[in-house]
Amino acid sequence: MGKNNTIQSSKMKEGTYKFFKENLGIIVAFIVLYIFLAVYPPTTKAFMTSRNMFNVLRQISTNLYLACGMTMVIILGGIDLSVGSTIALSGCVAAAGVARYALPIPVAIVLGLIVAIIIGIFNGAVISKTTIPPFIVTLATMNIARGLSYVYTGGSPVRVVSKEWQFIGAGYIGPFPTPVVILVIVLLVTGLLMNNTKFGRHMYAVGGNTQAANFSGISVAKIKFFVYAYTGLLAGLAGVVLASRMYSGQPTAGTGAEMDAIAAVVVGGTSMSGGSGKIGGTIIGALIIGFLNNGLNLMNVNSFWQYVVKGTVILLAVFIDFLRNKNK
Repeated sequence: MGKNNTIQSSKMKEGTYKFFKENLGIIVAFIVLYIFLAVYPPTTKAFMTSRNMFNVLRQISTNLYLACGMTMVIILGGIDLSVGSTIALSGCVAAAGVARYALPIPVAIVLGLIVAIIIGIFNGAVISKTTIPPFIVTLATMNIARGLSYVYTGGSPVRVVSKEWQFIGAGYIGPFPTPVVILVIVLLVTGLLMNNTKFGRHMYAVGGNTQAANFSGISVAKIKFFVYAYTGLLAGLAGVVLASRMYSGQPTAGTGAEMDAIAAVVVGGTSMSGGSGKIGGTIIGALIIGFLNNGLNLMNVNSFWQYVVKGTVILLAVFIDFLRNKNK
């Protein structure tokens, strides 16, 4: 018993050391950003309040739901541009279920998630069964889902004033925001899938070399299908939580959300060429993007310039990834 505990403790220490070694650059970047926002006079007072920290955590939670799925997609060497539109459609369907059809909240949530899963399944089926690039497939479903959200709502927000509905995105479980508690569950499930299952090992193999994975007996089509379906589910979850937080399902919700998710993933060290990446790095990447957004808002930086800053961060992260792969 004591020997087993010693082995487990040794593995944990080794894993922790490996994590910090692999993500040292982004960890240092996050610490520097945090200290800067904490001591910089225009932001220090507002930034360090508990209210602001909880708001940042809520915003990061929604992005991280997407980023968990996007990490798996990019490890496969793919991309999913439809997640932002899936947020809008799933949120509108769930909100309308409560406001228009008086459905129980759990039933409305399930309907919103089912719609999102269908989009993910469609992406996965087309990508796994054809040679059409994921960029083209998900670009098409991005427009389809956004259009359906406008058609379904008539272009107007679907308001929900129920306190029970608002609990999902704006409530608390003890001292913690509800979206953060949901996020912990999502991270645990995603981490287990990626690191402790045969599926996870096969996913990395497919992303590293699809042809070799196919020759070794791995069902490449099934891996791609499941990853895109799972990404759709997480986008639907983000849509329901966001609709709850905004007290309404909005057809404009999630615009640009796919860019924030991709930014978190690439800043977190996942290679755009596929085959490598960890959920731990994605968490740090999402924290960097979240605190960067928050800091720019507190400094009253024009929203147009915020797009420039985020685009620059993504470009730098991809360039660093390019240099790392070139050196390898």
